[in-house]
Amino acid sequence: MSLFQSLATTLEMIKIEHSVFALPFALVGAFLAARGWPALGQVFWIVIAMVGARSAAMAFNRLADHAFDAANPRTAVRALPTGAVTRSFVWAFTAGATGIFVMAASQLNRLSLYFSPLALAIIFFYSYTKRFTSLSHLFLGLALACAPIGAWIAIRGTLSEIPLWLGLAVALWVGGFDIIYACQDVEFDRRSGLRSLPQRLGLPMALRISRLMHGIMVIVLSYVVYQSGLGWISFTGVAAVTGLLIYEHRLVRPADLSRVNAAFFTVNGVVSILFFILTAVDLLQ
Repeated sequence: MSLFQSLATTLEMIKIEHSVFALPFALVGAFLAARGWPALGQVFWIVIAMVGARSAAMAFNRLADHAFDAANPRTAVRALPTGAVTRSFVWAFTAGATGIFVMAASQLNRLSLYFSPLALAIIFFYSYTKRFTSLSHLFLGLALACAPIGAWIAIRGTLSEIPLWLGLAVALWVGGFDIIYACQDVEFDRRSGLRSLPQRLGLPMALRISRLMHGIMVIVLSYVVYQSGLGWISFTGVAAVTGLLIYEHRLVRPADLSRVNAAFFTVNGVVSILFFILTAVDLLQ
């Protein structure tokens, strides 16, 4: 297989297009920190850092879960289990993406560079959490919460209350939808000794916890908008997020998981993009 084919296969394996989940919230953090348009160079390096960090995290996750993915009928068709790409290439890709992230952080400011090893430790550590805790969903939320916090640091070179609250909103949002996604693998997780809230508590209770987390997320997001001094356009964004999350939870039932992918991928992609657009419009008007 050529280098280009291996790279294309790896990018498809890590779903590079799903960078859309965290990137818009990173941009929300950047726009809030700048109180409007950040410098174009700052936006460029934030985007590079985000894509690099997520690509490294996803590739590392595929390496860490290789054996589990091969044994799980749902994931056995992924590139590593089928041999479509080699472990050595994915390791090289992970190292390259990590280097891109650190390089991008160094182009922003000193605190961003100092923060980068901690961010990498968090996103890599997540891949092992299902082995020892049912709260792995919260660790994934913490990993993506680094996006708006890191973006704020990239613009201001300091940290304050607002990005921490925004990071909490992202953590609750991600943790909630990851619980929904984990509902697909309950039986496999039980057989394999992996842990998740659906596996531990059952689907009905896990989905209730997911709804609770998303409800708290909306409250926290409203607080961020209020504390940032934003207006009705941003609150419209919060209302839109609320409606989308209600729709997401209506798609999934304990007895019917057929629309999990629509709930996980489509709805959540719209959530982050829509909130960013409305917040940016509010800041720029």
